[in-house]
Amino acid sequence: MPSPAAPPPPDAVLFQMVFGKAVTQALSVVARFGVADHLAAGPKTADELAAAAGLNPGHLYRVLRALAGLGVFAADDAGRFALTPVGNLLRSDVPGSMRAVATYVCDPWSWTPWGDLAGCVRDGRPAFEKTFGEGVFDYLGKHPDEAATFDAGMTGFSQQETAAVLRAYDFSPYRTIVDVGGGHGALLLSILKAYPAARGVVYDAPQVAAGATGAIRAAGLADRCRAEGGDFFTAVPPGGDLYVLKHIIHDWNDARATAILKAVRAAIPPAGKLLVVEMVVPSGFGPHPSHVLDLEMMVLCDGKERTEAEYRDLLAGAGFRLARVVPTDGPHGLVEAIPV
Repeated sequence: MPSPAAPPPPDAVLFQMVFGKAVTQALSVVARFGVADHLAAGPKTADELAAAAGLNPGHLYRVLRALAGLGVFAADDAGRFALTPVGNLLRSDVPGSMRAVATYVCDPWSWTPWGDLAGCVRDGRPAFEKTFGEGVFDYLGKHPDEAATFDAGMTGFSQQETAAVLRAYDFSPYRTIVDVGGGHGALLLSILKAYPAARGVVYDAPQVAAGATGAIRAAGLADRCRAEGGDFFTAVPPGGDLYVLKHIIHDWNDARATAILKAVRAAIPPAGKLLVVEMVVPSGFGPHPSHVLDLEMMVLCDGKERTEAEYRDLLAGAGFRLARVVPTDGPHGLVEAIPV
């Protein structure tokens, strides 16, 4: 039996971490130019891929070689590259595709503010606002092409998370579900398909809700679901049995998050429930995706990932009591709360 490989020395480990920027950019390049899509039918050489994507073959080879060493691609002695399960997620046509995410993280609006992480840590202000002079969501509202890539990335994430949410939580007690900040309704539409007795409302900014209307119609659910536009800082549609907030609360500091929760509290009936779908930061200092995502929130939008105790306090300040945190088989938790 072969002996296990020795762990890399500390300098090699730190080198890999320090040059993480190269990995992020390399992933973004192959995502941006659809390299994984060109590999869907089988292995190809860098020359073949470069011809298909309109890229420099020598430079593309070097990118692919680096990513093969990290398990994104496999390579044979003939110089042909193939997809691994990790690289397969960079295809456009797979459930839970991360191609759009890998693309937008290197778009200027997402990449540039990270150059001022030091300033962000020094003064406690989001680097994005200092870089662009406005909040990230205001910026994306004025740049539809960049916003479209971001929205596609969020849809890919939502596809991954929705299955885990449906496995973890029983939605059968609820007749009307309001998805606050629900985007184009990916989560709610999946819930309604799984629970045919339920009805739903996708609530988001008016320009987003307009896109949700088409998604609802395309899913064949226009008889049980509608999209409504508005400002969730001031009001949300009343009368739901369950209000869902997925990846909304973490975008905002405590004051702004409390405003959203208070708007829900004003609309929710006494017997209603609130379900917050977020990464809940675990205790201790072991590796967890929430630790890294927390830095993204800090840089881009003055948001944060929160612990269970922090959610308990935040909810209490808006008139809710945290009832339980339901784990999923993914990195997210379901924070269930009731009005008090």
